[in-house]
Amino acid sequence: MKNKLRRRLSNTFWYIILILGAVICMLPLYWLIRSSLMDLAQIFQLPPLWIPHPIHWSNYREALTILPFWRYFLNTMLITSINVVGALLTSSFVAFGFARIRFKWSGFLFGCVISSMMLPFAVTLIPTFIGWRILGAYGTFFPLTVPVWFGGGAFNIFLLRQFFKSIPKDLDEATIVDGGGYFRIWWQIVVPLSTPAMIVVGLFTFLNNWNDFFGPLIYMDSEKKYTLALGLQLFKGMYNAQWHLMMAAATVVLVPAIIVFLIGQKYFIEGITMSGLKA
Repeated sequence: MKNKLRRRLSNTFWYIILILGAVICMLPLYWLIRSSLMDLAQIFQLPPLWIPHPIHWSNYREALTILPFWRYFLNTMLITSINVVGALLTSSFVAFGFARIRFKWSGFLFGCVISSMMLPFAVTLIPTFIGWRILGAYGTFFPLTVPVWFGGGAFNIFLLRQFFKSIPKDLDEATIVDGGGYFRIWWQIVVPLSTPAMIVVGLFTFLNNWNDFFGPLIYMDSEKKYTLALGLQLFKGMYNAQWHLMMAAATVVLVPAIIVFLIGQKYFIEGITMSGLKA
């Protein structure tokens, strides 16, 4: 009886800690939504208002019409879609080679790929920018989409390689006996069995590109080619900022990312867990 009571008290304590942690984590999101439903004066009112009164739903209509929001949305969707497809195809193809095919220097090459993650982004920023400018791609979507089609990223390769190594190689041998090659093993055997890991890669790629601000800031020279993350900063002028409209637009931008994460969270946890089963 005492053990059962102690266990209940322990569970109650940890539930309280988790609830408090969730409230703290959700507070910035609530503050964002709360501010999006206020006028500019209410946002800076002291003491702060926790519940908007009155509620200004017109902020959303004004925020989505004062700027070419839907053009920014289409630009972001185009870049994100191209990069998600590119990351899934190329990273899985490279990871398959490292996980299932033994060749000379494979371990060394994989180490080089992993070591590239330790290279700071700022180190390659200027040479990469100069290279794209020489190629005449400055002001286009190519610098934001083409690189992902050459390997899909070191982290994605590492994640998928770990998952692929957990798949029994007996399936490869059976496919080869049936007359299939490595391409068929990759496309028809390994990729379908790696749905959780593939969803994790797609989810990471989607979120990284949907929220990317630095890339479009560097390479986009026209407002017509701005993405959502870059378009949000237009609500801030030199002398004032329309914070209520920015909060409304930011809330709308946040919705697709939340929906995608909620849909893929089950596979996200499963893919991260299973990717570390075999080194």
